[in-house]
Amino acid sequence: MKPTTLCCLGLLALPFTSHAIDAGPASPQQQETEGWLQLQSRNTFASDKPQTASATERELAMQRWLKSFQHEIPAFFDQYEGGKVNSGAGE
Repeated sequence: MKPTTLCCLGLLALPFTSHAIDAGPASPQQQETEGWLQLQSRNTFASDKPQTASATERELAMQRWLKSFQHEIPAFFDQYEGGKVNSGAGE
């Protein structure tokens, strides 16, 4: 019974031995992104000028949205139809 108890205690202590990722951004790009997200969430640098859309702009946006429902959604998508996508991995 003693080996079973030791084994269980070892398994329970296993999560305490793992190391978490350090807090904060890992790259300059992530730091920049997090900075922009904080500005947006705080709403401290919002424009003083309200940005409104005219009636024509609203109507055109509504027509574009309604037009997006005119084509049928296929049952499945062919993986090779539509060309090749470059992933940017330097292939």
